[in-house]
Amino acid sequence: MFIKIHRSYRDVIAICDADLIGKKFEEGKFQLDLKESFYKGEEIPEKEILETMRNFAKEDSTFNIVGEKSISSALKAGIISEEGIKRIQGIPYTLILG
Repeated sequence: MFIKIHRSYRDVIAICDADLIGKKFEEGKFQLDLKESFYKGEEIPEKEILETMRNFAKEDSTFNIVGEKSISSALKAGIISEEGIKRIQGIPYTLILG
């Protein structure tokens, strides 16, 4: 999984499965464009991803999470629930506005 932290008045945490980076998915009027410039930060193991998610969730950060592994990690970290997961062409994603 890749994680990239975009620093601003409210940090945006982009987390994406490594095999999805650079791909685009469309379904009807909805689109997931997984650009390297937004998602490809540091590739780190799940243990560190979980810790980072939990820490940034305390900071009122915004999360953009895409992919089976990344979504599974967010569920384990307790920052999302099943109800918040959407899919485009079968690819799970969620957006958490802190």
